[in-house]
Amino acid sequence: MSFLEAIILGIIQGLTEFLPVSSSGHLELAKSIQGQDLTGESSMMLTVVLHFATALSTVLVFRKDILEIVRGLTQFKNNEAFKFSIKIILSMIPAAIVGILFDDILESFFVGQVLLVGCMLILTGLILFLADRAKNTNKEVSTSNSIVIGIAQAVAILPGISRSGATIGTSVLLGVDKSKAARFSFLMVVPLIFGKIAKDMTSEEFVGMISGEVDLGISVGAISVGFIAAFITGIIACTWMITIVKKSKLSYFSYYCFTVGLIAIGWTLFN
Repeated sequence: MSFLEAIILGIIQGLTEFLPVSSSGHLELAKSIQGQDLTGESSMMLTVVLHFATALSTVLVFRKDILEIVRGLTQFKNNEAFKFSIKIILSMIPAAIVGILFDDILESFFVGQVLLVGCMLILTGLILFLADRAKNTNKEVSTSNSIVIGIAQAVAILPGISRSGATIGTSVLLGVDKSKAARFSFLMVVPLIFGKIAKDMTSEEFVGMISGEVDLGISVGAISVGFIAAFITGIIACTWMITIVKKSKLSYFSYYCFTVGLIAIGWTLFN
């Protein structure tokens, strides 16, 4: 993989992470278009590293909210900050279980599965289309809501299902205010990304790649420039795309997902 290709993937990740259109799905489509011949492990690692970059972007933009969550956990007071922190933890459990128990199976979904991506993008579009028709309220995310939203996040590990689309869409369908749903969606993924990247950085494959003993088909330099591109693009995108998510109709994104999904399916069937 060239540096230019890594930069393009980083920019795609930075732009699509904060919109409900599936960043992982777009990464897989871009890899396929670039003709990348990566193993499941290297493809998955690249995806995780780029997601880690945008997670850092989220930390920077939401630093005050994250500090509030940390304080809520450490003060052990029955206040709103503590309750919100507990909801974030509960929302993480389903995806953490899936990631730990089915890590090897998940890697197989990140190797040129364009048809899968296309089908999952259409599913994402359907979720957004239905959520757009839900009645808007001022309702907060409840404890039971956080678990259901967490399950939606676990399902969204599949490439093509937008994590933000699934979690925001599920929240809105549960009656949660769209703005509050967006904030919860962006904050709930940060601990998971940090956990996943910590796990991968201690793996034999990653250590071997850094030392040069293992060839995963992608250099440390390429991963690094992709990371930087995703981080910088993510900071810029997060500051104004969150507003778009809050104010725009989710149906606009659903139409986009339907279109890209059908193109991906057509690309697979006719090639």
